[in-house]
Amino acid sequence: MKFTEFTFKPYIQEALADLNFIEATEVQERLIPIVLEGRDLVGESKTGSGKTHTFLLPIFQELDETATSPQVVITAPSRELATQIYQAARQIAQFAPSDIRVANYVGGTDKARQVEKLASQQPHIIIGTPGRIYDLVESGHLSIHTAKTFVVDEADMTLDMGFLATVDKIAARLPKDLQFLVFSATIPQKLQPFLKKYLANPVMEQIKTKTVISDTIDNWLVSTKGRDKNAQIYEISQALQPYLAMIFVNTKTRADELHSYLTAQGLKVAKIHGDIAPRERKRIMNQVKNLDYEYIVATDLAARGIDIEGVSHVINDAIPQDLSFFVHRVGRTGRNGLAGTAITLYQPSDDSDIRELEKIGIAFVPKVLKDGEFQETYDRDRRANREKTREKLDTEMLGLVKKKKKKIKPGYKKKIQWAVEEKRRKTRRAENRARGRAERKAKKQTF
Repeated sequence: MKFTEFTFKPYIQEALADLNFIEATEVQERLIPIVLEGRDLVGESKTGSGKTHTFLLPIFQELDETATSPQVVITAPSRELATQIYQAARQIAQFAPSDIRVANYVGGTDKARQVEKLASQQPHIIIGTPGRIYDLVESGHLSIHTAKTFVVDEADMTLDMGFLATVDKIAARLPKDLQFLVFSATIPQKLQPFLKKYLANPVMEQIKTKTVISDTIDNWLVSTKGRDKNAQIYEISQALQPYLAMIFVNTKTRADELHSYLTAQGLKVAKIHGDIAPRERKRIMNQVKNLDYEYIVATDLAARGIDIEGVSHVINDAIPQDLSFFVHRVGRTGRNGLAGTAITLYQPSDDSDIRELEKIGIAFVPKVLKDGEFQETYDRDRRANREKTREKLDTEMLGLVKKKKKKIKPGYKKKIQWAVEEKRRKTRRAENRARGRAERKAKKQTF
């Protein structure tokens, strides 16, 4: 389903066009109509399925831009998630014909400044972490009694992090006749009492996300290992020799930095991000079509909607902050049944995001670049797997090893070491004798 099929306000359609959002995800297609009906909703779907715009688009559709009081409260369990929602909301709000006030209240920010601003003007849309929002509500500075919609995003994480009690306090300050929207990757049993307390006959929707990456795409993981990523991406480019490669980055600043570096190395590199003027962007796209460039450094602005023929490789400079963009990035290659390769650079801190992507069916193959060629390498979970499959020591050996680890006199340590080694030698001799007997028995049977 295309976004143009929804009857959104013109400025919302402009915002979607700016993002190059053309096709709605399954979550958006199924849940946006329910939210627009004003029903309470519990939406269960995995991270990266497009939940943020599932609730933001209907919120802006129903928003009264002429009102002066808050109409929407959105909570997220972390500062980073709240800020991502805020940035997505600001992107839509900037296209509105009148001023839509969107505020982000998270811990670690200047509370005094927020209080000062609230004294003169309340936001239309309140986004933030439960602790800071409730702090401002309890102090009387933030007024939420006029809100029409309350969104609890990542409810299971909110529960796990111990914030559900604070969300409960916020909900208690809201009017009874508001729309309650809960989004979560899972719906644990401990969340049920909260849902029953506040939601009136909610629609319960579970979206089992299917992978949408083409079978023709090789999906590789490459560890940065603390290396300079600019140099590493240049080495990768030399090994690939692509027909056309798109290199995705998370910020405009990073796009500028990487573009300058690769250009200085003599590569033909285009650059596309939100600060590129429309006329300049059109010129660049025409040059890309004329094969004037081998590489395109782009932010996620280019991940959706831009159909560039002949993209042989996609390189992710980093995993996208919004995991839903991963599929859109990788989907730039392997189109129309052609082969493609997607390479994602990662570091240990990305492991949880990689696991989330694997949960929706994305399979990664770990690779390492050696002597100018990509080779398969160990799985990133090799240490945990090795622990699981490690040979179990017998009781006597285990006791000796434990004794050896204790802080004891050096002479005794040598004795323990000798005992451990002697035990191992005896075990090997016994195994060799058993093997020899088996071989001799087998020979007798053949004669």
